[in-house]
Amino acid sequence: MQVISSSTAKKRVVNVEGYVNQFINYLAVERGLAQNTLESYGRDLRQFQEYVQSNDTEIINDSARTTILNYLTNLQEKGRAVSTISRNLAAIKSFYQYMVREQYITQDPAASLEAPKLEKKLPKILTINEVEELLKQPSSLVPTGFRDKAMLELLYATGIRVSELISLNTPDVNLDMGYIKCYGRGAKERIVPLGSIAAKCVQEYIAKGRPKLVRTYEEAALFVNHHGNRLTRQGFWKIIKKYAHEAHIAQEITPHTLRHSFATHLLENGADLRAVQEMLGHADISTTQIYTHVTKNHLKEVYDKTHPRA
Repeated sequence: MQVISSSTAKKRVVNVEGYVNQFINYLAVERGLAQNTLESYGRDLRQFQEYVQSNDTEIINDSARTTILNYLTNLQEKGRAVSTISRNLAAIKSFYQYMVREQYITQDPAASLEAPKLEKKLPKILTINEVEELLKQPSSLVPTGFRDKAMLELLYATGIRVSELISLNTPDVNLDMGYIKCYGRGAKERIVPLGSIAAKCVQEYIAKGRPKLVRTYEEAALFVNHHGNRLTRQGFWKIIKKYAHEAHIAQEITPHTLRHSFATHLLENGADLRAVQEMLGHADISTTQIYTHVTKNHLKEVYDKTHPRA
């Protein structure tokens, strides 16, 4: 691909689809980003490209900075969340950084643009009683009940992401030593301790549930659906929604809720923030610190309810 000069770009609308595809390939091969992340980048950049084409404007020329600003304003006018706008800008900035680094363009039009400030939303968590009610719901009379119990216990015991849960293979679980090996963002490996209750539930699933669900001995996935294939994120979403309803949990629950609850309950009981960061697989401790705000709110509620002069 040739270098796109300003004078060339002024004369014609540049078709950047090839550059976007090359950038996504770079993220996959050189950066090793997860498939979900790659799809997110691709979706945001192609949406940006569609806006540019529909408005008959430029994406790579001297006025590209104005184009980007107009696009972000367009997203805002459509009522897009601040987090969505920030994610779109992050994708655009990464794309232009790549274009400069590969010397396809000489100047980065997005270099000085700043993302809108995000409102820090505290994660929704379950109380310990709600977690216990949720974990009671799966039946031990059917293979899927053993599977669902093992998955829920494993999520709450380790705090791993749902994407990491469904990606687990049978060799990734060491029940004798009490740990699991999972691969987080960027295919980064980490070891997470596994509690005795969760280990027992996984053992029961492997012995009594999984053999009745898998169709072939070659299947490596730890958690499989009724077809014998690896369980999907959407499949797990339906499962946790079902049990939340049966447990009469009023608040909206997501696959991430048990991860949030895991981190918050650890900190409430005196766990070290760095240890929680490592278990969650957060690259930056500031991401983990959001849970300290949740625990502070919890302490304030306890104080207000129990202190005679609160």
